[in-house]
Amino acid sequence: MRNESEEILVVRGLKKYFYSERSSIFSRETKCVRAVDGVDLTLHRGEVVALVGESGCGKSTLGLALMGLEDATEGEIIFEGNDIAHLNDRQRKGLRRKIQMIFQDPYESLNPTQTIGEIVAEPLEVHGIAPSHEEREERVKKALEDAGLKPAENYVSRRPHELSGGQRQRVVIASALVLEPQIIVADEPVSMLDVSIRAEVVNLLADLRASRQIAVIFITHDLGSVGFFADRVAVMYLGRIVEIGTMEEILQRAEHPYAKALLSVVPAPNPRLRRQRTILQGETPNPINLPSGCRFHPRCPVAFDECKISDPPNVNLSETHQAACLLLTEKNNGHRQPAKFKS
Repeated sequence: MRNESEEILVVRGLKKYFYSERSSIFSRETKCVRAVDGVDLTLHRGEVVALVGESGCGKSTLGLALMGLEDATEGEIIFEGNDIAHLNDRQRKGLRRKIQMIFQDPYESLNPTQTIGEIVAEPLEVHGIAPSHEEREERVKKALEDAGLKPAENYVSRRPHELSGGQRQRVVIASALVLEPQIIVADEPVSMLDVSIRAEVVNLLADLRASRQIAVIFITHDLGSVGFFADRVAVMYLGRIVEIGTMEEILQRAEHPYAKALLSVVPAPNPRLRRQRTILQGETPNPINLPSGCRFHPRCPVAFDECKISDPPNVNLSETHQAACLLLTEKNNGHRQPAKFKS
């Protein structure tokens, strides 16, 4: 569980915009994709925060910005008391020892010409850690075994094509662990794996969180894969976090219509616990041309006229639970207008 008193990472007003080139030599207009558009987030030591949303909502871009692989347009990323949002590559080198990323595709993350031992040892060489061969070999073996590849001697001389998909992802995890990071950003780490292997990898990350007190930002589109693992859930839609709370609050008392729709399609083994499915109509709006007002209103099943005009603020539902929806704002103000529900 998280340490309430120790915030290891604080994100304030983070924005990441991508600007496209002009459509023609006669056009003066530069289009802008608001991939991350004003995100606030905190992460405590040993805490797991699940970042959930559809493809294109900006969750992977947020992860890349936290790693420094994408330069932030605006905002702050406070780590160990310093703003790391606008560092150069040289300044970020030391930072990457403490914040590591696990990418979605283990097939693309590993160099096929290297042995597993060489792949896991490479971060140590890049950062000048464990200069002696014996010390480096010992750390590589420990990282492999902590990642579930036991005994490590059976894997160090093999190459990626000799391993299964689950084993390859464990090698990726070992490459992150070998630097002993404080934070791991896991970007869809199980989506490329067989269903039978996914639980093993999630359990591995849960064990590492407990044994090493590593904080994890787990990026996923599937709430069901992190239901027992995450401490808090942040639901993203078109670049913004529209609801955030503890896992229990989101699973049992979600308030934003988008969060409710995501929960409604999570499989439940007990038929009595299954929710009525909410199938959102229409496509996700183009992030270059965002809707006015609430950006979810074109697909929202309970949108009313005001949603097209007003951008909803965050409403505090408890000390740990916030959501951005005009229905909640009007309810708290005590003068909710009659809703004109969409068919």
